Amino acid sequence: MELLEFLKKNKLNEGCEIEFEFKEELIRGTIIPTNTQNLTIKLDSGYNAGFEINKIKNIKKIKENNDIKQTNKIIIKTNPALPTISLLHTGGTIASRVDYKTGGVYASFKAEDMAAMFPELLKIANFNPTLVSNIMSEDMTLQDYSKIAQAVEKEIQNNSKGIIIGHGTDTLGYSAAFLSFALTNCPIPVIIVGSQRSSDRGSSDAAMNLICASEFIVKSDFKGVAICMHDSTNDDYCAILPATKTRKLHTSRRDAFKPVNDLPIAIVDYKKREVQLIKKENKFLENNTFKLKEKYDEKVGLLKIYPGISEKILEYYINEKYNGLIIEGTGLGHTPTGKNEIFIKKIEKLIQSGCVVAMTSQCINGRTNPNVYSTLRKLSKIGVIYCEDMLSETALIKLSWLLGNYKKEEAKKLLNQNIVGEISSFSRVDTFPQKN
Repeated sequence: MELLEFLKKNKLNEGCEIEFEFKEELIRGTIIPTNTQNLTIKLDSGYNAGFEINKIKNIKKIKENNDIKQTNKIIIKTNPALPTISLLHTGGTIASRVDYKTGGVYASFKAEDMAAMFPELLKIANFNPTLVSNIMSEDMTLQDYSKIAQAVEKEIQNNSKGIIIGHGTDTLGYSAAFLSFALTNCPIPVIIVGSQRSSDRGSSDAAMNLICASEFIVKSDFKGVAICMHDSTNDDYCAILPATKTRKLHTSRRDAFKPVNDLPIAIVDYKKREVQLIKKENKFLENNTFKLKEKYDEKVGLLKIYPGISEKILEYYINEKYNGLIIEGTGLGHTPTGKNEIFIKKIEKLIQSGCVVAMTSQCINGRTNPNVYSTLRKLSKIGVIYCEDMLSETALIKLSWLLGNYKKEEAKKLLNQNIVGEISSFSRVDTFPQKN
């Protein structure tokens, strides 16, 4: 029996309080929306649980509740004393409304709904929410990144004090990198905010991340793209992180995002609402005029080296006529050599086909170096570009962006040059975890 048929048969709907027997245990709770074929309810304990409908017995309706999506309306007025922040929604938990009784979650992008979820925001700024997309971050493509960049350009033209982009966390770093390159000489702060915990949980980090991002925009002179996420597992500080040198290092911790080979831009004290700058803003590009460069080349790939990898895998990039390939090598930037250096020869063939090939490292910290070992020198000699301490995902996005906006020879020259902070001038010792 299908779930909808089951609900109809028992005259139930979302929001009903029910009671039933399941494996000789009495269960009581409230039906919440689900995209599975199991009956999902919020238990009296506050937890959500799913039950196979064919194992449910003696179900009873305790109370009807059809208004699970209705909440108190908040009428907001523009405060002329406060700046205006644009809030761009791309998906993720920040763009969700929750009925805290049922746990039902649905997308909402109105200013009134944002105020209902996060009333503290009204004391910081006026907010102008806009729906750009509603997509899981792992489903995003370069086309989506370009669309977000165009939306940011529009808000810059509308004279916003700053822009917050609500984003899913899984591929947040890729979007941040693309925007850093595409928004050339960005004149205002563009802060990407995610949430590790869904907003129907008491441990959600969505509100605090959003509030701290807003405080940073209002209380700093930062210009450019950055990320705002929890700095610890507690609700005490958020870190403003460099967009091209930050990686998600944990699947579920609220402080999962950490800078790699770099320091945070700033720390925001959530309780005191104070901003402590750690790094001064850097100026990179050739002039100070904002320009949107949102083009890209889709024929760029990322290949991770592993023990036993076959050189035949490189034939795919040759046959499919890829224009760029980032190789995530071992250590300082190694690949296998194989009998008669067959792997290196296959890379050379790929380069001769017109593909730009560059090297990053699987190591989280440190940098590549083509001059330490003979095999590294051979790779450099055939044209492999070593990307210093650039993150692999940043290198992928940068090469795609370069090939989309510059001629190939110029793109090759710019790839291992620092443009927006993606490459450090030296390897810091204070960014590597130290033992106490």
